[in-house]
Amino acid sequence: MNPADPRRLAAALSYGQGDAAPRVVAKGYGLVADQIIARAREHGVFLHESREMVSLLMQVDLDRDIPPALYRAVAELLAWLYRVEKSATPFPEHTKNTSE
Repeated sequence: MNPADPRRLAAALSYGQGDAAPRVVAKGYGLVADQIIARAREHGVFLHESREMVSLLMQVDLDRDIPPALYRAVAELLAWLYRVEKSATPFPEHTKNTSE
């Protein structure tokens, strides 16, 4: 997909100790999506590419907890992230390192 493509989507979640549920802290299309991805890279945040997941997250209001219907899917994503962070390889094959 062309980086300037307005159909490009990105969403970011935050989930910390004591939070009731993961929260959508950023989302956007096109250039905004590119900025979200760039900021994640700058801060060493792992990127996970899933059109289905980002489409669902785009429906959640900004700075709101994800709805219970997404708990299982996001829990699987967080479990994947936990495994990635604990691995010795900085970018396992299931992680998309898009620093091109």
